Amino acid sequence: MNDKEILPIILCGGSGTRLWPISRQSFPKQFLSFNNQNRNTLLQNTIQRTNKLKNIVSPIFICNEEHRFIVAEQIREINVIANSIILEPFGKNTAPAIAIAALKALENKKDRNLLVLSSDHQIEDEDKFIDIIKRGLEYSSQGKLVTFGINPNSAETGFGYIKSKKPLYTDQIEGSNIVAFIEKPDLRTAKKFIKDKRFTWNSGIFLFKASSILKELEKYYPQLINLCKESLHGNINDMDFTRLNREPYSNCPNISIDNAVMEKTKEGIVLPLDVGWKDIGSWEAIWEISKKDSKGNVLQGNIIANDIKNCYLRSEKRLIAGIGLKDLLVIDSSDAILVANKNNSQQIKGIVEKLQNDKSKYGLINQKVHRPWGHYESLVRDEKWLVKIINVKIGHKLSLQKHNHRSEHWIVVSGTAKIEIEGKDIILEENESCYIPLGSKHRLSNFGNEDLKIIEIQSGDYIGEDDIFRFDDNYGRMS
Repeated sequence: MNDKEILPIILCGGSGTRLWPISRQSFPKQFLSFNNQNRNTLLQNTIQRTNKLKNIVSPIFICNEEHRFIVAEQIREINVIANSIILEPFGKNTAPAIAIAALKALENKKDRNLLVLSSDHQIEDEDKFIDIIKRGLEYSSQGKLVTFGINPNSAETGFGYIKSKKPLYTDQIEGSNIVAFIEKPDLRTAKKFIKDKRFTWNSGIFLFKASSILKELEKYYPQLINLCKESLHGNINDMDFTRLNREPYSNCPNISIDNAVMEKTKEGIVLPLDVGWKDIGSWEAIWEISKKDSKGNVLQGNIIANDIKNCYLRSEKRLIAGIGLKDLLVIDSSDAILVANKNNSQQIKGIVEKLQNDKSKYGLINQKVHRPWGHYESLVRDEKWLVKIINVKIGHKLSLQKHNHRSEHWIVVSGTAKIEIEGKDIILEENESCYIPLGSKHRLSNFGNEDLKIIEIQSGDYIGEDDIFRFDDNYGRMS
């Protein structure tokens, strides 16, 4: 085996609450596109920047069960075949996720270099990024645990810091032993750090042999390794996905790889990473990386602007008209609008926490909901009725199902629908419709040569999404 083979480990968890209302728990930031010059999502860009590396092998993805079909669809769009898509039944921070990935990587007896990447970072200079990763290989191939530090240009209190034994200089890509990891400091401490070349921001990017990280985890957190081994024992391969054993994984500690290993090990090395790195964690960060007009504005969507400066205006559908604005964020999604001072964008997380504590749908679910067969969008609703538009991809079908509390009326907007009702098939073309009585076993399929769009009208005493009993499903979703 080539000692320089690289297996990317793409961490796809996280909810991206500070990018509300576009990013929500059901469809968080890593699956969205924020670059007005690049239609790819953050996840897709993360994968594609690794393609420039030699000796790269198919990546392992780790994501929440809820997002499995989103990950599968987005990697399919860029023609990537996964080594594995591992489904976490619970979010448990980076140490359990990395331990699971390392154990999985060693199943085929190949001890590759694992390049651990978060799926929500922006890298401006990708060629230099590749060069520094290659330099890191020289250390990881010797059994070192490599991380990459960002030379700070401001006193940030939202990042963790790494203290190295020697000063790090961006024009000399030399590694240094790690002295300490420092959690998010106060402003006074951060101002001291940026004057000392031994301190860098913690990028959250790692490079190490699978055996090397497992050896150190065994040394410092043996109970974590045992639980992860149990979680993988008897795992279920569900189509393209690997489902973990829920019970042992639920007992895994919620701990980062920094706390579990990197701040304890004597094998840690940090390299300077001066590549235009951005942690896409706020709307202000999105504004910073986006192409701006002559007055510092970023305008996306249906926008009319007059006399505005240093603003970020984004509309998903509706018209936004802005007059006499400065340093503002105006984000219009299909069901919520955010208006905030750009300098206060970190406070959005508090708004989302309140919405979630109030069990408000606005904090969790996007109006547009993705499914393995396509997506649907709720247009208007009342207590006992709901109107949706449903988009079914070519060759896909919904589950064979019934509802105990609602009936449905389907109207084909475009495409050709095959509809099964109580064992009988109906073919509907554009502008044709049918009625699905309450309790009827039914299924919707698209066997045409274009996406199928239908209007669905639900009515009944309960119209929740959990009123589905499935008899058969192509995607393994059964009641």
